[in-house]
Amino acid sequence: MEIVRKWNSLGLIWRILIGMIIGAVLGVLSQQFGWNDIMVIDLLGTLFVAALKAVAPILVFFLVTSALANAKTAGSMKTVVILYVVSTFLAAFVAVLASFIFPLDIKLASPPKDVASSPEGIDAVLVALVTNIFSNPIDALMNANYIGILAWAIVLGIALRAAKQTTKTVFENVAQAITKIVRWIINLAPFGILGLVYTAVSTSGIEIFTTYGSIILLLVGCMLFIALVVNPIIVFICIRKNPYPLVLRCLKDSGITAFFTRSSAANIPVNMKLCQDLGLNKDNYSVSIPLGATINMAGAAVTISVMTMATVHLLNIQVDFPTALILSVLAAVGACGASGVAGGSLLLIPLACSLFGIGQDIAMQVVAVGLIIGVIQDSCETALNSSSDAIFTATAEYMSRRKRGIEFYPGKNAPLPVEDIEADLLSSQDTKAEHTWIEKGKRVEDEDAPQMKPEQVAEEQEKEEQPKEQ
Repeated sequence: MEIVRKWNSLGLIWRILIGMIIGAVLGVLSQQFGWNDIMVIDLLGTLFVAALKAVAPILVFFLVTSALANAKTAGSMKTVVILYVVSTFLAAFVAVLASFIFPLDIKLASPPKDVASSPEGIDAVLVALVTNIFSNPIDALMNANYIGILAWAIVLGIALRAAKQTTKTVFENVAQAITKIVRWIINLAPFGILGLVYTAVSTSGIEIFTTYGSIILLLVGCMLFIALVVNPIIVFICIRKNPYPLVLRCLKDSGITAFFTRSSAANIPVNMKLCQDLGLNKDNYSVSIPLGATINMAGAAVTISVMTMATVHLLNIQVDFPTALILSVLAAVGACGASGVAGGSLLLIPLACSLFGIGQDIAMQVVAVGLIIGVIQDSCETALNSSSDAIFTATAEYMSRRKRGIEFYPGKNAPLPVEDIEADLLSSQDTKAEHTWIEKGKRVEDEDAPQMKPEQVAEEQEKEEQPKEQ
C-alpha cells in the first residue's frame, strides 16, 4: 500500500515518463534477447487504447451538446467570441499548411498493413461528409462516426437552448461525469503507454523517438508562430497599435502559469487578475475568461491538425487545398469542444481522421502517441490557449475604446482600480455617471449619452469639486 500511495503522489507527467522509460528498456531488451512471451505488456497498451475508443464518441457528443446548450454569447461578448473563433480557425489552418511544408510520418505500435485509399478530390470528400452528417445518431455513436456525432451534437445543443435550465443542467452533469471517467482513464495512461512504447520499440526499434521529436518540434513551432505572429496580427487589425506589449504581457503573466498547471480552467483566476490589472471591464471579462477556457482552443486546433496530417502522410493519402480547408474548419469546431482534462484535445483526433476515412483503430493509436509526447505538447497547448483568452478579451475592449475615441495603453496596468472609480461615479449625484467610460481617472461620455466637449467635461468636474455656496 505504501508503494501505491507514493506512486499516486507523483504527478501524471512523472508517471508517464516512468512508464515510457520502463517500456523503452523492456522493448530494447526484447529486441536484443528475442523475448516474445511478454504478452501481458502488450495487453496493457491494447486495453488502454480500447478504453479510449469506448469513451471518446460519447464524450464528444455530450461535450459539444452541453457547450452549445449553455453558451451565453449575447451583447458585448459577440466581439470576443468572433475573435475566439477566428483565432482558432487560423491556428488550425496554419498547422495544416505547416504539415504540407514539413510532412512527417508517425510511428504506430501496430501500423496498418493496408494503405488507405485517397479521396478522389473534393467532390468525394463532400459526398462522404454529407452522408456521415445525416447518419442515424445511434449508429453514429456505435460506429464512432465522429462527423455524424458532431452534427447531431450541434443540432441538439442549439435545440436545447430553449429548454428549461434543469434540462440543460442534466446534459452538463452528464458531460462532467464522462469527463471524470476520461480523467480516470488518463490516470491509467502510464501503464498503457508502457505497453505501447514496449510494443513500438520491440517492433520498430529505438528510432521511433526521433520521429516523436520531429512531431514535437512541428507542434511547438506552430504554436510559437501563432502566439508571436498570428495573434499579434489579429490584435493589430483590431486596435491599430503595437500589439506586442499586450501579447508579451499575457504570455508572461498567463502563459507561463498555464504551462505548468496544464489546465485552462485552473488558470482562470490568473487571467481574471490580469484583466483587473489591465483595467478591463469586469462585466465583460468575468464572462469572456471562463468562456474562453471552454471554446478558445487554438493550441488544441494545432494538435488535432498536425497529428491528423501526420497520420494522413503515413497512409499516403493525398490531400488537396479544399480538403485541407475543410480539415481546418473541422479541427477548429472540434477544438471548441475539447475536454478540460490534460490531453483532452487528443480525443478529438478521431473526429478529424474520419474526414479521410481513417478507422478508429488507427486514430486511437495516434491518440496514444499524443499522450506520449503530451509532456511537452499539452503544456505548450495550454499556455497558448489560456494566454489567448486574456489577449482577445483585452483586444475586444481596446477595440471598443478606439471606436469611441478613448485613449488606451495596451498591456499596461490601469492607473486606478476600475471598480473603485466606477463605484465613486455611481455614488455621485451626476445623472450621466452611468453613461461614462473610465480611462486614466477621467470621465469620457458614452456614445449613447449626450455628447460634451472635453472642455465642458473639465468645467463640470471643477463645479462638482467646488464647495456649494450657502
